Parts: sequence; C-alpha cells; structure tokens
Amino acid sequence: MRSYILIIAISLLSFNCGNNTAATTTAIVKTPAPFNLITEKQFNDLFPQRNAFYNYTAFMKAIKELSQIQVKVSKRSRSSYQFTRTDKATGKSAIVRQDDDWSGATPDSTYTIDYGNFCTEKDAQTNKKELAAFLANIAHETRNGENGKHDDGLIYIHEIDTSNSYLAPNDAYPAFKGRKYYGRGPIQLSYNGNYGKASNFIFGDKNILLNNPKLIETDPVIAFETAIWFWMTPDTGKPSPHDAMIGKWQPSTADKAMGRSPGFGMTINIINGPVECNKGENVFGMVDRISFYQYFLKQFGVTDPNCACSCGKMVAYHY
Repeated sequence: MRSYILIIAISLLSFNCGNNTAATTTAIVKTPAPFNLITEKQFNDLFPQRNAFYNYTAFMKAIKELSQIQVKVSKRSRSSYQFTRTDKATGKSAIVRQDDDWSGATPDSTYTIDYGNFCTEKDAQTNKKELAAFLANIAHETRNGENGKHDDGLIYIHEIDTSNSYLAPNDAYPAFKGRKYYGRGPIQLSYNGNYGKASNFIFGDKNILLNNPKLIETDPVIAFETAIWFWMTPDTGKPSPHDAMIGKWQPSTADKAMGRSPGFGMTINIINGPVECNKGENVFGMVDRISFYQYFLKQFGVTDPNCACSCGKMVAYHY
C-alpha cells in the first residue's frame, strides 16, 4: 500500500522480537493530498445519534496525525518481520520491530504503508466510495437502533459484553497481565496481537496499547486512529480494506477460485469473514453493512454501479 517514495539508510542492527529501541535515520518522503471529503455538518448528519465521544474534531485530528506516518514492512518467510516507521513531519525513521531471526536476512518482500493515503490515493469519486465504505463498516460495528434507519452508528465505544479478554498467544505482542483486549473503538479492535501491532505502527511502541488498552475507549483521537490503522494495514494473507476498496489489490488465481474480488464485499471478508461471508445473501451483518454503504454513497452523491458488495459466496479469511 502506497506509491510514494521512501529513501532510508538503515544501520545493520540486531533486535529482539518487538524491540522498540532503535537508531533513527532520515527519510525523504512525499506527502499525499490532504483529506477534505467530509464537513463537520455532513459528519454530524450521517451520525445523528452518535456518542459524543465520536466527534468530527477527533476524526479529523486522527486523520491528520496518522497522515504523518509511513511504515515499511519487510517480510521473510511467513512470520518474520522488520518494521521501519517514518515520521514524515521530522523525516526520522526507526526500526520499531525486528524479529529474533531477522539478523542478516534478505526479505522476501517489502511494501510501504502510507497512512496519508486514507481516502486520498485515487480520484475524487473513488476516494468518496472508500470513505463511504469505511464509514459503513464502523457504523455497523458500533450501531444500536432500528434496522434500515442508518442513523444509529458510532454509538458503542466498546463491546457490550466485556467478559471476554480476547487473548491469543503472540510472541511479538504478548498480553499484559490483567488486561483485556475486547472490541473497542469505531472498528471494535480486538485481541492483543492487533492492539500491539496498531500501537507499534501508530506510536512506534507496542506497549502503549498493550499496557493501556482502555486508551481506545477514553481518547477519541486514538480510537479513530486504530480504525484507520486497521483499514489501511494488510494482515498476513489478507489485503487491507483500503487496497481492496480502491482496486489496488487484485485477486490471484486462488482468490478468484474462492470468489474473492475487489470491492465492498472484500472489506467485509477482511473484517469479519468467518461470521458473515460464504453463508449466502441473508446474513444480517453483511446485509447491514451493504445497506449502510449504499446509504452513504447516496449522501456523498456517488454511485458504485459495478459494486461487488456481497461476500455471500466468498470463502472467508480466518482471524
């Protein structure tokens, strides 16, 4: 994800998995176009019942702050990584994760995630469709109201049932004792692996959200940043919703055989595939997301005539 130039000179260093102490270097970066797709009135009109926590000022600040972050992901084999995070405001880069077996390794692949490309990478129509897709998904994730009203998004700050800790074994992002990583924020970020990785990218320190997961339900800017982070960041074996929505991701032969194609349906598969996809056309979650998407498209004055909106026949990604 991202086509802008990143030039980095990095010293050869050896780090433990997830070590956040790294020397800095200077990077030359280009800044994407500014985000200007929605006004405060439009935001408020789209979410008339929203919790006051989810406010336009916080949303715009999250977009602005994240737009200054660029991360180069270098990968070897299936699970050995090096992350180089660049602060575009200062031009400084630092390795914020380098796994134990990385030293001396030649990466099999590299890609750069530029968070400034959130809803700005393509033409105006495509960017508005992407914003509609993002808002549709976060509306569904946080809604509480009557089906088909489209006025009940951005209400819940965290899951109703907080009894589940959402812990999973993760060498890079181990859970802190006594912490719970249940769904929080607009995208309902869950599990210690996602909290640690998001923290690594957003702050350059995995422990900020691992140690303080409640920041996502007490700081609205951080809450929106985690949602944008999830939207823009590929996971192992999955494209990002951003890339799937703007057509930057194209399916392989294997993907095509599994019914996967770019478009809104793929964003559902990425976010909640095992629950909502490959189960036919009447799954509530999928239908609700599509309904919000079509409603928001109309509010933005755009259409998606070739919308691959459904994931009803897509083989699901696993969490």
